[in-house]
Amino acid sequence: MKVTITLDRSGRRGKEVTLIKNIQHNPQHIEKIAKKLKGQLGTGGTVKGKTIEIQGNHIERVKPLLEKEGFTF
Repeated sequence: MKVTITLDRSGRRGKEVTLIKNIQHNPQHIEKIAKKLKGQLGTGGTVKGKTIEIQGNHIERVKPLLEKEGFTF
C-alpha cells in the first residue's frame, strides 16, 4: 500500500510534525500502527482520519518501520 510521508509546521507555532497520509485501513488498524510507531520512536502523536501525526521530524526513522509493515512510498 502506498502512503505519503511529509513534514508540516503550519498551524503549530513552528513545531514540526511528521504526517503519514493515505493509509487505507480501518480506524482500529491505523490506531495500532500509530501506537507502535510512537512507542518505537519514543514520541507523541495522534490519528486524524486516515492520517497519523507524529511529533517531531522523524521522516527517515519512520520509513524503515513502515516498510516492515508492508507500506511503500
